[in-house]
Amino acid sequence: MAKVVSVKNLTKIYQLYNKPIDRLKEAVNPFKKNYHRDFYALNDISFDVEKGESFGIIGVNGSGKSTLLKILTGVLNKTYSEANVDGKIAALLELGAGFNMDYTGIENIYMNGTMMGFSKKEMDEKLDKIIEFADIGNFIYQPVKQYSSGMFVRLAFALSIAVEPEILIVDEALSVGDIFFQTKCYKRMDELKEKGTTIIMVTHDLGAVIKYCDRTMVLNSGKQIAIGTPHEMVDLYKKILAGQEVSVNDFSADSDSHIVGGDEVMKQESPCVGADIIRPLKEFMSINPHADIYGDMKAEFIDFGIVDQKGNPATVIVKGETFTIREKIKMNEKVNNPIFTWTIKDKRGTDLTGTNTMLEKIDTGVGEKGKVYDVSFTQKMLLQGGEYLLSMSCTSFEGDELKVHHRMYDVISLTVLINENKVGIFDSESKVTIK
Repeated sequence: MAKVVSVKNLTKIYQLYNKPIDRLKEAVNPFKKNYHRDFYALNDISFDVEKGESFGIIGVNGSGKSTLLKILTGVLNKTYSEANVDGKIAALLELGAGFNMDYTGIENIYMNGTMMGFSKKEMDEKLDKIIEFADIGNFIYQPVKQYSSGMFVRLAFALSIAVEPEILIVDEALSVGDIFFQTKCYKRMDELKEKGTTIIMVTHDLGAVIKYCDRTMVLNSGKQIAIGTPHEMVDLYKKILAGQEVSVNDFSADSDSHIVGGDEVMKQESPCVGADIIRPLKEFMSINPHADIYGDMKAEFIDFGIVDQKGNPATVIVKGETFTIREKIKMNEKVNNPIFTWTIKDKRGTDLTGTNTMLEKIDTGVGEKGKVYDVSFTQKMLLQGGEYLLSMSCTSFEGDELKVHHRMYDVISLTVLINENKVGIFDSESKVTIK
């Protein structure tokens, strides 16, 4: 099959200066003294994308994903090596990119259509289709500076797909808007793919990567880690999110990590380091630096985290899979019947689910000073795809008064991946029968 994108040893270097005056000093220095340091936004990237393929690019923030797409679309120049694109591109890189803020939606449609090489007559024929897909009502006749971010992306996406490009490049834009608009966008992308359109997608929606992409590439710190099937690459990305070492040259999808039984630490066997690494479970978590943590510290969390159904540390859980919340708590003073808890909240702070040892009717006994409790809560993930926050605490009752010994609100960021979403915040696992 024909290759429409070919990238070989692509590198993008930015020159960083400590002070603005250093740039001038370097320019006029007769001895060509350097006052800058090189920052590799991309370092030796190579890949091909075939016609009609859906190619995903994932990585943590700052890994070089958007820089790569901007080079492919001609927005940025590469420092050296090759990046060849064969076909008409429609790119959805940033909200409102290419829009004149003072023009109405209609005026921006015609202006952008002209920039893409379409005549006014051709845009006249496409106009109704664009307006219908964008579905922003009378705002289409208002200046775009009055638009919300959701309206921006609706109009931009509607315009991009209306021109039926040979290559569609999308950078995170589909994360804006409600689930219905996102569903409509993905359906339209499926239609374009069936017609032979090549799609290159950058997204943090790992569920979308698994569902829509044929192959996926993982970037990290400007380097290409691996290219493979979406499932393999999502597993690799989860390891990077959890802070595990991954080798660029020695990556193996079969590499394994597991919890060491009684020590409550991670043991990672990695060929890139040549030795086992022993680390507390919490060091593999995505910890909120602004977590609300307080208590009298009669009891203290000394380790905590989440592991998936394979026993690996995880900040990303696939909906429907079993996961375990692990807590290790040391008694600094004697505590009678300590209560161990967890709660998952959404980004608005709404309690979605959770439990504790008291609700589960578990007798935790007397926590003598120095005793360490090893607590595991295992359950099935039924929440819809999205970003959530995990809270934990250790409390107890002294008479009728609840005492908080150590409480950590919103301490861990948790991502839930989906293959398909339902309505609401959790999956009721409905079984449908039609006779």
